[in-house]
Amino acid sequence: MSTLYRCLVVEDEPLAQNVLKKYIGDHPLLELAGVCHDAPAAQQWLARQQAGILFLDINLPTLSGISFLKSLSRPPLVIFTTAYPEYAVEGFELDAVDYLVKPFSFERFLKAVNKALEKIEKLELPAMGGSPFIFVKADKKVFKVNLADILFVEALDDYVRIVTNQGNYLVHDTMKGLQEELPALQFMRVHKSYIIARSKIVFIEGNYVRIADRDIPIGASYREEVFARLKI
Repeated sequence: MSTLYRCLVVEDEPLAQNVLKKYIGDHPLLELAGVCHDAPAAQQWLARQQAGILFLDINLPTLSGISFLKSLSRPPLVIFTTAYPEYAVEGFELDAVDYLVKPFSFERFLKAVNKALEKIEKLELPAMGGSPFIFVKADKKVFKVNLADILFVEALDDYVRIVTNQGNYLVHDTMKGLQEELPALQFMRVHKSYIIARSKIVFIEGNYVRIADRDIPIGASYREEVFARLKI
């Protein structure tokens, strides 16, 4: 049975609470452990229980989310949620995992959670060098995709197709967004429309790289960097 990561939501707006409750409920590895309306209530909650991920609003009554986080000696991993993007820099200075600006989509929520899970994996499995998987939303479901199974990623208009040994996933995302989630040591951009898994390279011939039974083009603007990274 997969480990469920307990989440605490600290949010005073009912609509924002409901959004986070739904998103957490839709994720296969997250469990909603509690909801608090302000920082004092969250302080009492954390004194009695533990959470792995804290979804923390910044604009809270009584005490701001940033001040509350500064008061915690051993805080959970924090994902800030707020309608005020100007607080992002201060949030990241406090080592927040991510910063979600309201209103945010499930896809953006998923990216933040992937970052948190990667941090958890690094703490629990240091030999892995990071999380061995990512979560993606495709066909109205959330799929766990093992990095070792990914062959390549292909851009398709407003979507990207993740091609793996286990099947394909059509994800509403950008190449830049997905590239930021994939570890740079294992994956590389070879074309504006393609990211490949380095370990899945069969051979390179001319301006093409063979991955499984596919010839992936190497873009002219990427060629020098690709060859340098492969030491060709």
